[in-house]
Amino acid sequence: MNPKNISNNSQAVVKPKAKVEMATLDDLPALTELVMDLFSISAGDFKPDRELQERGLRLILEQPNRGRIAVIRNEDKIFGMVNMLFTISTARGGFVILMEDVVIHPHHRGQGYGTMLVNHVVEFAKMKKFLRITLLTDKISAESQQFFLKQGFSYSNMIPMRYLIETDQ
Repeated sequence: MNPKNISNNSQAVVKPKAKVEMATLDDLPALTELVMDLFSISAGDFKPDRELQERGLRLILEQPNRGRIAVIRNEDKIFGMVNMLFTISTARGGFVILMEDVVIHPHHRGQGYGTMLVNHVVEFAKMKKFLRITLLTDKISAESQQFFLKQGFSYSNMIPMRYLIETDQ
């Protein structure tokens, strides 16, 4: 049978092709939802707070010299994101990226979209001459750790520590 001969009663459903691109301020509502979802399942270090998450995302989007947010989208919506914060490493003697908030909507996981986002970050880092990408992932999430190991990340001898500053916002 010739594949071009499709009966009039059947219609081929074509999924819009997903693409990775840099986010804009117009994407802020969708990004906020993704980060809210991420924090709702995190290991307890973060709590969803729409106002805080939106404010943080806006700071990145409005100041591209401090960082960028890459999204994965189809024609309908954004369903994944990663943010890249730029800083300087004295150990590496130059600019490095802190990669955070790598999230794919649950309905789109396991389809290679996370890999597309991480590959985008790596290519961006190489193109812009960044010297390292560092990320934090949940200690209790073996699935996340395995994903990043498959992407070429490795464990560090460093451990994250933090000091929270409480402010009147």
